[in-house]
Amino acid sequence: MKIDIKCFKAYDIRGKVPLELNQDVAYRVGRAYVEYLQAKTVVVGHDIRLTSEELSNALIKGITEAGADVIHIGECGTEEVYFATFHLNTDGGICVTASHNPMDYNGMKLVKQGSRPISGDDGLAEIKAIAEAGVFKPNSAAGTMRKQDIRGDYIQHLLSYIDVSQLKPLKIVCNAGNGGAGAVIDALEPHLPFEFIKVHHQPDGSFPNGIPNPLLPERRQASIDAVKEHQADLGIAWDGDFDRCFFFDETGAFIEGYYLVGLLAQAFLKKSPGEKIVHDPRLTWNTIDQVGSAGGEVVQSKTGHAFIKARMREVDAVYGGEMSAHHYFRRFAYCDNGNIPWLLVAELMSVQGLSLSTMVADRVAKFPCSGEINRTVNNPDKILNSVKEHYLPAVKEIEEVDGLSLAFDQWRCNVRMSSTEPVLRLNVEARADVTLMEEKTQEVLTLVSQFDDV
Repeated sequence: MKIDIKCFKAYDIRGKVPLELNQDVAYRVGRAYVEYLQAKTVVVGHDIRLTSEELSNALIKGITEAGADVIHIGECGTEEVYFATFHLNTDGGICVTASHNPMDYNGMKLVKQGSRPISGDDGLAEIKAIAEAGVFKPNSAAGTMRKQDIRGDYIQHLLSYIDVSQLKPLKIVCNAGNGGAGAVIDALEPHLPFEFIKVHHQPDGSFPNGIPNPLLPERRQASIDAVKEHQADLGIAWDGDFDRCFFFDETGAFIEGYYLVGLLAQAFLKKSPGEKIVHDPRLTWNTIDQVGSAGGEVVQSKTGHAFIKARMREVDAVYGGEMSAHHYFRRFAYCDNGNIPWLLVAELMSVQGLSLSTMVADRVAKFPCSGEINRTVNNPDKILNSVKEHYLPAVKEIEEVDGLSLAFDQWRCNVRMSSTEPVLRLNVEARADVTLMEEKTQEVLTLVSQFDDV
């Protein structure tokens, strides 16, 4: 029977359960996924949400009835599905997860062979059409499902990015937010000299301490308090499916993801000089400066994991980073990972004998930034055109690859719309002038308000 499925988004599947995403939809996605990819073997895993296991079971039923075999890796993070897909050389993988969405949501992230993303312009629309139609091709025999524990192999892969012998006995606050990251920390712990202070560590799909999304200031306080209370060297927090990690220095201060991109780029370039580093266009000057000084080559990409991954493959970049705390690695099939970044930072702190605050202080001073500011708006096209016209007489560089980027001698900004909601996103940075950055941020926000007439 044909139905209208509303949970397919630009990059993945997300929707309210059971109104938009339910066991019938999950089954249809499984059938359609196999039919579209002609897959023979598929990795399936799921996050800790209360509805994830039942949706995962329905998805597996659809995949196996379409004739493909399933390797079920159980409760995990999205990055573990990515790992299993390329490590086991399967035809694809699906993680049932809604990441940091509200409790009544769930979703799926889909990849094909080699953990290449399936997104709106690369297969997702076709899978949606097949799933909606509900008329599936017959097959001669059903596939099988077997469970496999890949975490041990995954832990060894994570450890391969660092030299454990160089690590110092750091005290690290780790806040899983009652998501899935705690299980990976527990598995890493015996291999590392660190003392872990575990906050909201146990997985709990009811999210008793709020949905884990440290990009929101109101979700940071528990990590800040723990760093201060335990006088920790470093704080780390994750979102629910832990493909993003967030950093706090030894004072409890939140470190903008932008500065981590430059820091991690330099870490890779020290080991592999001359490599390419991919970055997004929202904030750029610090990354360009750090990569250049380390002898690397910067390559810009549109914002979003599908674009970053494609650009990294195109230029064979060793690392890619977004200011939103997504970090991508060539040896991780160009996918994003929420554990490799903090391991690399801890290694840098150990080898250099420096605190995180010291390592980023000069970068923050040299290129102060606003962080991403979001505003719900009514007339995005009018706003972007009006902001462009307002600054046109004085602008030095203008780009419209991803929203509107305007660069001047001493400051630059990027104004873009969210791909999933009526929200305008603003980022501003300046050259060694916090006051100018703050003034220009307010100036652009005022213009946005003026131009957003109903």
